[in-house]
Amino acid sequence: MCAATTDLPHLGASVALTDGGLETTLVFLDGMDLPCFAAFPLLLDAAGRDRLDGYFRRFLDIAEQHGVSFVLDTPTWRANPDWGEKLGYSPTALSDINRRAVAQAKALRAPYVARGMTVPVNGVVGPRGDGYRPEMKMTPVEASDYHRDQVVAFRDAGADMISAVTMNYPEEAVGIACAAMGEGLPSVISFTVETDGRLPSGESLAEAIEIVDDETDGAPAYFMINCAHPSHFQSVLADAGSWVQRVGGVRANASAKSHAELDAATELDPGDPADLARRYRTMRNSFAHIKVLGGCCGTDHRHIAAICEACL
Repeated sequence: MCAATTDLPHLGASVALTDGGLETTLVFLDGMDLPCFAAFPLLLDAAGRDRLDGYFRRFLDIAEQHGVSFVLDTPTWRANPDWGEKLGYSPTALSDINRRAVAQAKALRAPYVARGMTVPVNGVVGPRGDGYRPEMKMTPVEASDYHRDQVVAFRDAGADMISAVTMNYPEEAVGIACAAMGEGLPSVISFTVETDGRLPSGESLAEAIEIVDDETDGAPAYFMINCAHPSHFQSVLADAGSWVQRVGGVRANASAKSHAELDAATELDPGDPADLARRYRTMRNSFAHIKVLGGCCGTDHRHIAAICEACL
């Protein structure tokens, strides 16, 4: 069991923004080739680092202009052992990359923080396997051991928090939350859901959150929903019990397509930023405690600006 985490400063604000869909922006809008959909190799050369800074700076500027906080992610969704091995990176090299990612984010946020903005650096942990399919399930202990090196790298580099993103079954989320607590870092767990509002592994969102909280003594600072369109989970939230108070953020897809359709897509579906923003506003009207707002696949700075304006 894990002890409960501490509060995070951005949760005291009315709204905290995140970025949009990093990888889909780089691939479909910027025309980049990202093998295994991995952005972390861009950290290894000056041109790649400049591209990442330019991407995140657009979102930071939106947050600063609107006077809200911003959760600054590291581009490390794929920077774990299995994906790293596919891309030719050793565990030692991955730890170095994860530390570099935090250092880069800290340097990028420095002028914004100096001007009074709240910008926690968030070490992003992705799933061991596919983000849409729970093909290789681990026990919580196995997941904690598997992801610990990445969490340690984030801790050593001075990250403020970690987020487990596109989690598609509860046991891996439990393991990551425990690894984070073992290293003294606050954690956030972000589940992805299918068009029926259930996890790819079959659990309801309520069941998944309750499993993680029960197994970790409520260790995560909050939970999020990501990589799903609001139409896929709005009815789940509407019928929710007390567990919905643990949902602190949403990073929705721009597209209402299923994960299978998105996986097979050769063109980006950017949806309608104005419609997405209206859906966020409707959600916030009912659930004002959902403060962390951002995007996932298909979203870019236009979607985040529209969401911010609609929700303030």
